[in-house]
Amino acid sequence: MFQFNIFRKQSRGLAPGSRIFVGDQKMDVPRTTVMDFNPEDIQEKEIVDVAGLGEYKTTNNFTWINVDGVHDPILIEKIGNVFDIDSLVQEDIMNTTHRPKMEEHEDYLFIVMPMVWMDEKTRKENSEQLSLIIGQNYLISFQEKTGDFFEPLRERIRKRKGSRVRTLGIDYLAYAIMDIVIDNYLHLIDLLGDQIEDLEDDVLDDVDNEIISKINGFKRDINYLRKRVRPVREFIILLSKSESDLLSHTTIPFMKDLHDHIQNAYENVETYREMLTDYLTLYHTGASTKLNDILRILTIFSAIFIPLTFIAGVYGTNFQYFPELQLRYAYPIFWAVLIMVTIGMFIFFKRKKWL
Repeated sequence: MFQFNIFRKQSRGLAPGSRIFVGDQKMDVPRTTVMDFNPEDIQEKEIVDVAGLGEYKTTNNFTWINVDGVHDPILIEKIGNVFDIDSLVQEDIMNTTHRPKMEEHEDYLFIVMPMVWMDEKTRKENSEQLSLIIGQNYLISFQEKTGDFFEPLRERIRKRKGSRVRTLGIDYLAYAIMDIVIDNYLHLIDLLGDQIEDLEDDVLDDVDNEIISKINGFKRDINYLRKRVRPVREFIILLSKSESDLLSHTTIPFMKDLHDHIQNAYENVETYREMLTDYLTLYHTGASTKLNDILRILTIFSAIFIPLTFIAGVYGTNFQYFPELQLRYAYPIFWAVLIMVTIGMFIFFKRKKWL
């Protein structure tokens, strides 16, 4: 059953905005951390009681609040109450199968986008939903589990005083987070693209079930990426054209650059999708050609044996008087005729270029 249908089944009869977790729970206890910084100073800590997060709404610093684990409705509700997050938005945060989107609210922007990457050990694609609440001087990120996905960004914030991410504000921090996510799209697409391009020689060289299995596997992966990249591209376009007060004029050019990256990712996905479709066409064409060759050979052999069968049938009948049967060399003559007919038909087929 599709997870979307599971969500509809669970929410049936409940009021809109009901907090229902949808997806696979990836950690036991949620974890909330805070990075509070300005161009000169930074403080980090882990929060036990999220009710105390209210102090960061009015601070002059920039605050990045990260929540690992979105399966606890009480935690999500408490954070929502502190930052006046709409109940429908809270519902979307807990639905980890939600379609990527961007919404503009009065005091914040809400963004949902998937993070996808390839596990270096298992070589399998993984995904996780990321939700962002972008306020005036704070950003709240919701992840399904603890990980080091944004650790390079955190290191930049820690080590570089006066860097862009510490001076340009929360909207630039949101850009930096989304840029990392989209860079991972491009990296994964490149990894799949290299494997897809290497598959071309196999498709042209041979036709077997293993190749069609690989093509279908890559089509599944590419369609999975396309389903996620396309809506992200749609809301990045809206974001780059947004006139929200939460996006400064200095950050808009970076958002437009982000649009170029996601456009590149989308075009690459479409390119590899078309290549796989072409591979399928080549495979089926090769299979049909191979089948036609087999049928042609079988047809030629059948055509050769038709006159031989006729001759053998005539002289295999049970009539008493057959003049040829009384000849001393009737048997070798019979074989000589069969061989001559066979050779003659082979020469005929060769001249017609049917062999």
